[in-house]
Amino acid sequence: MANVLIVEDEAVLRLTFAHFLEDEGHMVVTVETYDAAVHQVESRSFDIVITDIILPGKTGVELLRYLHEQDSRAEVIMITGEPNVETASEAVRLGAFDYLAKPVTGPALKNVVRLALDRQSIARERDAFASQMDRYRRELELIFQNVQEGIITVDSDFVVRQVNAAAAQCLGTTATEIAGSAASDVFYGALQPLANALQATLKSKSPQPEFQMEANLSNAGAKVLVASTAPLIDANASYTGALLVLRDITRLSLLENRLEQPHQYQKMVGKSIRMQEIFELIENVAETDSTVLICGESGTGKELVAAALHYSSPRADKPFIRVNCAALAEDILESELFGHVKGAFTGAVRDRVGRFEAANGGTILLDEIGDISPRMQLRLLRVLQEREFERVGDTKPIRVDVRVIASSNQNLLEVIHQGRFREDLYYRLNVVRIELPPLRERVDDIPILVDHLCKRYNMRFHREVIGLAPESLEIVMKYPWYGNIRELENCLERAFIVCHDKTILPHHLPPEVVGGRPQAALPASTQSFTPMPKNELTVEHIREVLDRTDWNIAKSARILGMARNTLYQRIKANGMLRG
Repeated sequence: MANVLIVEDEAVLRLTFAHFLEDEGHMVVTVETYDAAVHQVESRSFDIVITDIILPGKTGVELLRYLHEQDSRAEVIMITGEPNVETASEAVRLGAFDYLAKPVTGPALKNVVRLALDRQSIARERDAFASQMDRYRRELELIFQNVQEGIITVDSDFVVRQVNAAAAQCLGTTATEIAGSAASDVFYGALQPLANALQATLKSKSPQPEFQMEANLSNAGAKVLVASTAPLIDANASYTGALLVLRDITRLSLLENRLEQPHQYQKMVGKSIRMQEIFELIENVAETDSTVLICGESGTGKELVAAALHYSSPRADKPFIRVNCAALAEDILESELFGHVKGAFTGAVRDRVGRFEAANGGTILLDEIGDISPRMQLRLLRVLQEREFERVGDTKPIRVDVRVIASSNQNLLEVIHQGRFREDLYYRLNVVRIELPPLRERVDDIPILVDHLCKRYNMRFHREVIGLAPESLEIVMKYPWYGNIRELENCLERAFIVCHDKTILPHHLPPEVVGGRPQAALPASTQSFTPMPKNELTVEHIREVLDRTDWNIAKSARILGMARNTLYQRIKANGMLRG
């Protein structure tokens, strides 16, 4: 049963058509004008509209056009007593189901209405199916984009077709950047194993087993991925491409490594609570671009921390540049950091790229930052604030994207109090502070450090030394280690050289370690050291201080209470060479 609207200005025909359709069980409403028809359509819905073309006022074609504009779902049957090609064409163009010429018989009208209702039923089924498919498609898209596994599809021509959010995140890119690209342009270099697996699936039309791989990606850092592939098959059982499934297990792998080697992070070793806290802090800070200030005595491993920050970060495949600020005179340091242009000063025969520019995209370590001059402090402050600088002798600014890590063995707050370091620069550098404890405050770490160093020296010297004898380890544990890990390294290297046994005995250790007294008797912090009078400085004492500071000229000059240039002159005049 259907709702039918009959629009006919002749009363006899209206009643006749209504009688025909009511016999079929349809609900019929009859009107004689366009306006009356519009009123009925606005107040209720109809399945079928039967209208004469010639009506008082507006025509049946205009009623058809109105229904079309209103997006009515009613099937429209046109009737006319004067059929012509133009009218029929216009009616069909506007979506009329059929076009009947008068006189219209009962069977003909019933048949065309039946056919119209059949088409309407088919259309409704089609729309319902399309709606259901659209809902399924949206649900699948929602699953596709929110599933934890990364999913990428390629067609038989090895072109990337679909990429979900998880896959884009794994690769450090976006779906729009790689969708539609040749897979060979996406999976290359470190990702070549993924291309190989996809090509194997396309060739064999069979899945490739799950495999694990490591990749250092420019936009995502070091990744550990688990991947598998499978063929794509359409409804006709034809192979249309391949599916790649990725799982990012980087953090899980890191945790597993930490469980397997709980006392080691990157190249640093330590099981003490202080060191474990530092390892965790490094892991958290590495993911950011925050400026880091590393403080600690000489030999505590500040450069290792800086390297760990860099190589655990998304910048790992970019340059890691180290600059020892204390080892260079001011003018040389300025050129070293920022570069210079040809003719900027005597000897500048060509342009030179500075360390900041060379580190673009990566990390720069400014070691012994407390020793730079006030003028260099001001220049560095501008670089940290504006991320740009000029080469020496040039006025053109150069913008860089560099993560800055600074380190110092001085108490910078005390240096600020002495007026030798800018407070604003200190707070620019001290965004994240990592304080490294001296070795004498992490005695529990000495046994595993000894074990780590013994493995290193066994490989270097092609030896099979088991380690320290118990009495030797007891000596090493009690020694104050003012030179920290660097001094411990030198001690064990010397022991390996003189030891020809399987274990290192006390007499293999340096005499000062066995005696328990450091050679130079330097205090833990150079800040509290009272320099000797210059006229009492002997060559032996100068050499002793240089050796203890690993020939750090700025630090040695501070300890000795003289200018760096004076120390250089004393070294040259006495022919002192680094041992």
